[in-house]
Amino acid sequence: MADVRKIAFNTIYRVLFDEAYSALSLSSAIKENNLNPLDASFLSHLVYGVIERKILLDHIVSQYSKIKPKKIENKTLLILELGVFQLLFMDKVPSSAAVNESVKLSKKVGAYKSSGFINAVLRNMLRNDLKYTLPDEKDRVKFLSIKYSCPEFLVTKWISQYGDKNTVGILKGLAHRPPLSIRVNTLMTTKEELKAELIKEGVKVFDVPFLGNALNIEDTGAIDKLKAFKDGKFYVQDCASQLCCEMLDAREGMTLCDVCSAPGGKSLYSAIRMNNKGKVFSYDLYEHKINLINESCRRLSVDIIDAKVRDALSNEDELPSCDRLLCDVPCSGFGIIRRKPEIRYKKATIIDNLPQLQYSILCKNADSLSIGGILVYSTCTLCDEENKAVAEKFLLEHKEFEAVPLELPLGLDRFIDEPEHMLTLLPYKDMTDGFFIAKFRKVANND
Repeated sequence: MADVRKIAFNTIYRVLFDEAYSALSLSSAIKENNLNPLDASFLSHLVYGVIERKILLDHIVSQYSKIKPKKIENKTLLILELGVFQLLFMDKVPSSAAVNESVKLSKKVGAYKSSGFINAVLRNMLRNDLKYTLPDEKDRVKFLSIKYSCPEFLVTKWISQYGDKNTVGILKGLAHRPPLSIRVNTLMTTKEELKAELIKEGVKVFDVPFLGNALNIEDTGAIDKLKAFKDGKFYVQDCASQLCCEMLDAREGMTLCDVCSAPGGKSLYSAIRMNNKGKVFSYDLYEHKINLINESCRRLSVDIIDAKVRDALSNEDELPSCDRLLCDVPCSGFGIIRRKPEIRYKKATIIDNLPQLQYSILCKNADSLSIGGILVYSTCTLCDEENKAVAEKFLLEHKEFEAVPLELPLGLDRFIDEPEHMLTLLPYKDMTDGFFIAKFRKVANND
């Protein structure tokens, strides 16, 4: 019988202290331990639940422990977080099991001396009917930070950029698991045909109001086991990324360069939108990511993508002349916290060097665009210095480019005041990732 709590402990520990990715670590843990669906579901709840709520869980621990969380040894604190999470957020776990199994876990992972302390803290919670208090709402930043387990610097930043109401919406949106969105491979099937096939396989299917060939799906089981997936009739891609490709507007016979392409979803979307006619050059720094793009091309029967290893800042590897250029640049990732909850624990300083990197990628690759060609700059973050500021600087210092107003599809509205050639997608509004898009047209050569 699998020891799911110990597996959860090891998985979370790798994510929080060894900088592993939550989704990959969880998937590996399920496969390595050959977990049945019930145990896999329990493990997923524990792993994501603790990572998503760590700040809140530590705040609660501080109310029942004489030792403050910052001074508690990592293994011991993680066991307490697991125990508190089960007591407060997992109704199907008996309180006695949450406490007793936490004590047992301390001995299994080498935290023998902490077993009494762990037992005392958790039983103290039980004696007080699991009650806890949040900070006074008058201290707005601290209150929101702890309630939604988001670092104070991000809460402060978002209130400044988007206002209190939008910030609360963002925090609520990032606290939920994202929908599973897919793009129909129209080279192989139609949306209606795919919907019917998926429904026959027991999948729940929902239309996306503002994207014609996108679907949200539920109850899929292992998605790579679905016949429609194996047959290459769809691939997984968040609706924000799909919308980004619509704004790029690649058409049949064009040449497109995607300079930071992995895992390749935007290149695939564009190639399919081009009816597999033209050329898509898809670049990334790492060979194994290029291999993943090529695997997807084979499954989806896409043959116009030329995927290669390339540094987006390379002085040696010039891009071919192109009609469409996509710079979906490396960023802080604060718009995809619901997919990668560990991102919320990055230090504020992660942003310091990113705007210059992003701007350099734009400048380095923009010359490859033909006159009349379209450039789209995008990120999956919600920080103005990586988004609006970079886009404005590029337009100011590159007179050979002009802003292109974004034509939003029916069913999609703006929720913040911003220039027409920019769009910020907030997670709680359209159930997409937090995302930024800016669009430019080249109108002259750079003399």
